[in-house]
Amino acid sequence: MNLPNKITISRIILSIIVMIILMLPFSSWISDWPVYSSVFGREIPALDLAYIIAGVLFLIASLTDKIDGYLARKNNEVTDLGKMLDAIADKILVNGVLIILAYQRAIPLVVPVVIITRDIIVDTCKMMSGNKGKVVAASWLGKVKTAFMMTGITLTLFGNLPFSLIHFDLALFCVIIATVLSVVSGCDYYFKTRELLTKAK
Repeated sequence: MNLPNKITISRIILSIIVMIILMLPFSSWISDWPVYSSVFGREIPALDLAYIIAGVLFLIASLTDKIDGYLARKNNEVTDLGKMLDAIADKILVNGVLIILAYQRAIPLVVPVVIITRDIIVDTCKMMSGNKGKVVAASWLGKVKTAFMMTGITLTLFGNLPFSLIHFDLALFCVIIATVLSVVSGCDYYFKTRELLTKAK
């Protein structure tokens, strides 16, 4: 269990904590979370403290996604276990939070439906191409998609601040762009592996 893998596991733990904070009805158990409706005297959409805490933890977890990969490559500690844990951590962090945000109507329901469907298709293509001995590297489209999605989710959890002050929903814009890019990158991956898939027995 090297350091990059430990960092990845910490991201899984943080992801679970974020989902617990967003899901559990703390207000009915203990006391209401504080709700903020103004910043520097300017009115903003009501922002629950639970979202702020979840946003901070989500941001930290997102940053560890870059750190563990960098350390693994730098120290030549890339392992199959690390790859598996990284994939699990990413799915829990992004897809889990997307489902909760869609349920709470913070983002459109179509977003997690498209993202999760795309992930299932791409993961199936990866598995089948891997069985044929071919590994297709992640494209730049996927990396850009991830950057937009992480930014969009973080801004959503922070009530789209500071952009809500100028009435520009950058959070939703980033999430929609990430959703579109996920479809494009998914199609790109399929076309790169379709020859292998059509020969699958």
